[in-house]
Amino acid sequence: MPSLFPTASALSATFGTATPYQLKQSAPAQRLPYAARQNLYQSWNVAEDAQKKATQLSDAAAKELSKASNMAQARVGKIELYSAQYYATCTFGGMLACGLTHWAVTPLDLVKCRRQVDSKLYKGNFDGWSKIIRSDGARGLLTGGWATFYGYSVQGALKYGGYEFFKKFYSDMAGEENAKKYKTWIYLAGSASAEFFADIGLCPFEAIKVRTQTTIPPFAKGPIDGYNKIVAAEGFGGLYKGLYPLWGRQIPYTMMKFASFETIVEMIYHRLPGTKADYSKAAQTGVAFSGGYLAGILCAIVSHPADVMVSKLNANRLPGESFGGAVGRIYKDIGFGGLWAGLPVRIVMIGTLTGLQWMIYDSFKIFMGLPTTGGAAPPQQGAIKAGPESLVK
Repeated sequence: MPSLFPTASALSATFGTATPYQLKQSAPAQRLPYAARQNLYQSWNVAEDAQKKATQLSDAAAKELSKASNMAQARVGKIELYSAQYYATCTFGGMLACGLTHWAVTPLDLVKCRRQVDSKLYKGNFDGWSKIIRSDGARGLLTGGWATFYGYSVQGALKYGGYEFFKKFYSDMAGEENAKKYKTWIYLAGSASAEFFADIGLCPFEAIKVRTQTTIPPFAKGPIDGYNKIVAAEGFGGLYKGLYPLWGRQIPYTMMKFASFETIVEMIYHRLPGTKADYSKAAQTGVAFSGGYLAGILCAIVSHPADVMVSKLNANRLPGESFGGAVGRIYKDIGFGGLWAGLPVRIVMIGTLTGLQWMIYDSFKIFMGLPTTGGAAPPQQGAIKAGPESLVK
């Protein structure tokens, strides 16, 4: 019959030394002669060690970046907001942001453009890449890459620098009260004006890029070869025959890109505790990437039909054919559904592109001691000068 009272072992486990019944402590196990002494060998965690090394490298990189930033700011001097030096800095940042990112996604863009011209050419991205590598080698994935890099460097410089200029220009025209009340319209007007001029710089390179990417074998070996061939066959105007559809693609794209980015970033900071100034610059660039990626998805959807038409016009427009006649002929061939060919790929590409562009652009502004874009209006007057704490908090 089981006992009604707890056993000594139960009392000891519950109350420890409070119980008069102590269990006999077992003697520690004897170490064998050849067993390792545990007190000499500490435990080692691979994940913790890797995390520690990554933190050390990150801290060292942040210190070097802060040092380089201070040197650059000391050399350039104080940058007054909305001065010529300010716009030049934003222009250079836009060139870095767009040229590098568009070049990096050349393999995606190559397959997308070829599928827009001939939807049956590849089953998908991986099928396209494998076929290109088999026929042209790995270098074939970067077909049209140099024209992309040069063209979008010019476009990015004029777009970002122009946006900063026109945003301030239209805000001053509207007045302080109306600029706040109709800020979205200011974003739309400023971005549209900037893109109008940016596309004039982009169009010749875009014509070379599209023809090179949509012809097998490629139309030209590089930008200079492509320029010479187009001018020899069609004159200088051949470089700009896709300008109207390029405006039709890029202006709505850029209006959506800048207006939605500014709005999304403002919403993110509104939902986060505190204000934008409470967050480190690293956190602010993270917000810039998130806002840019979401804005890029909207950009891709809005501008995709015009993107398809640009590819078709640059590849299939007949000599002497009018713009309206070419658009009508192409639309008759592909129909409404054909205008949306390759949209999923472009959403991934443009979302990533836009997120990275805003992150690079704002990172460069931080590097030069300027405030990041969106979330809060920068001061109207005075100089912005940042020290090491502006990069890493």
